[in-house]
Amino acid sequence: MVVFDQKAANGTKSSSPSANNSKPISFSSNSTINLDQGDPTVFEPYWRKMGDKCTMVISASDSMSYFSDAGNLCWFLEPKLADAIRNLHREIGNAISNGRHIMVGTGSTQLYQAALYALSSPEGTQPISVVSAAPYYSQYPEETDYLRSGLYKWAGDAYKFDKDDGAYIEVVNSPSNPDGSIREAVVNRAGGKLIHDLAYYWPQYTPITHPADHDIMLFTFSKCTGHAGSRIGWALVKDTEVARKMIKFIELSSIGVSKESQLRAAMILGTLSHSYQNFSSNIPDNFFEYSHCLLAERWKKLREVVERSELFSLPDYPLKHCNFTGKFSQSHPAFAWLQCKEDIDSEKLIKAHKMMVRGGVRFGVEPNYARVSMLSSESVFNIFLQRLSAIGNHLSVMNRGP
Repeated sequence: MVVFDQKAANGTKSSSPSANNSKPISFSSNSTINLDQGDPTVFEPYWRKMGDKCTMVISASDSMSYFSDAGNLCWFLEPKLADAIRNLHREIGNAISNGRHIMVGTGSTQLYQAALYALSSPEGTQPISVVSAAPYYSQYPEETDYLRSGLYKWAGDAYKFDKDDGAYIEVVNSPSNPDGSIREAVVNRAGGKLIHDLAYYWPQYTPITHPADHDIMLFTFSKCTGHAGSRIGWALVKDTEVARKMIKFIELSSIGVSKESQLRAAMILGTLSHSYQNFSSNIPDNFFEYSHCLLAERWKKLREVVERSELFSLPDYPLKHCNFTGKFSQSHPAFAWLQCKEDIDSEKLIKAHKMMVRGGVRFGVEPNYARVSMLSSESVFNIFLQRLSAIGNHLSVMNRGP
């Protein structure tokens, strides 16, 4: 028997971001902290407080078959997960799920590959070009070319894609990883095919202004709730033939997706359903209220440090009305897109102060940009603020001279 158990921490439940009951991680003054990856440990204290609400027991005789729903096009999709996904999108209002095929994958990374496979043509004489507007997600180039497929190839910045370069697939990442901006397709040419990567289109990161309605929309459990280790992603797909090809890719690469992970995801998403129905009451168990407040508080602290340093700048995000909360708010992205105001390689500068970040070159832009995760634990985030402040103060003194 396998038991998934999120143990409750000691203390009183609270939706305040400061109520962190997890044991702090200690770092020495010489420790290197990792702000390169978006590992969402920031949400762990919330799920600790949920305790047995997200505990599930799986017996050894459960879920033994390859098949979850033999009558469904996506035969390895657990019906409970499909229901939870549709309910969540309907209540949040961030995507239209009715009338769409739901594909489940081992994270959205597998679904991205499946979508490229489904949208490319085996009869083509040349691989179809895959583009995305810079700054684009740094993993798109590597993920696209990793298999060295004869079906598709990475072709870089969508803004620089020539109109005579033939067929293309454009990946629209919105809100954008790394800069948090809301994106639309930029090539807009007849015959183009689109994949919308909406991993961060959730109310803790950005105002939900409308339900997304696109041919292929990718989402991921890790960015919605923070459960990156479960490796669950899903796609909402309009066209049946495209959905069929995506399923075939997953069937050939992994013969489906773990049922244990799907059932865990279904339970956790179902728990969210109960909390978001009472969003306006600020009850302690409301995940979206908790995570929104937490990220807003982190962004406030970071902007204060950046303004004092006079060395870096951050993007500004306009106030927008969120249909989910019924309030006006700014975006609070999962990553900070830092720009150094001087001609300095930001990644190298920050790395010299024992912080791992991801430089702008990997996102198709200049090296004075760097992406910094806002999803680390509280202790790591506080060290980041201290060291970033020290960088700015040191260089400001140097620039002023004697």
